[in-house]
Amino acid sequence: MGLDDSPIRIKSFAFACDIVKYCDTLKANKDFQLASQLLRSGTSIGANTREAQRGVSKKDFKNKFGIALKEADETMFWLEILEATGREVPIDMKKKCEELIRFLVSIRKNS
Repeated sequence: MGLDDSPIRIKSFAFACDIVKYCDTLKANKDFQLASQLLRSGTSIGANTREAQRGVSKKDFKNKFGIALKEADETMFWLEILEATGREVPIDMKKKCEELIRFLVSIRKNS
């Protein structure tokens, strides 16, 4: 399996695409600041997992996955804020974020 086929890379890329689409909806509803925060953290997960897989050392690898985990946790925070303030969050978005968090925790533990 090549780097492009790794499950975390595939899942984090698909999640980032979902985030972009959802943020378009938020912007259409004039939730610009929340959309901006969510867009930044939600797409950063995939960017950092991609960087991790091109890491120059094991320490760099773990560090990038650690950043991706922090970004995933922040993304969950924004999704919870949106939900708690009456915005409609796609049903599976939090579930996908939780799955990424579990995946990233496992990678960090086992590397």
